[in-house]
Amino acid sequence: MSENSGGAGDKVLYFLAGAGIGAALAVLLAPRSGRETREWISSTANDGKDFVASKVNVGRQFVEDKGRRVSDDFTSFIDKSKEAVQRQKEQLTAAFEAGKAAYREEKGLPQD
Repeated sequence: MSENSGGAGDKVLYFLAGAGIGAALAVLLAPRSGRETREWISSTANDGKDFVASKVNVGRQFVEDKGRRVSDDFTSFIDKSKEAVQRQKEQLTAAFEAGKAAYREEKGLPQD
């Protein structure tokens, strides 16, 4: 039984590698002078650097915005939780005091 080791992923990888090698050879063997080729390579590299820097800034801004939003949401959650705990504490205290008053009334003890 033979295995199919040449999947579609391998074919795409080989195609991209061949395209990259072909592009590099085309640049090196282009009918331009050395100076023109170096200027073109430099210009292309600078454009690529600017593109990557732009994308990094966009990504950084996205992460900062998400971080700020998560922090705000978490702070809001904590505040709401504290308020809920305070309400529960107040209700429990009121119920306890009512229980004490009912006990004293049942036993005929003086109220505080």
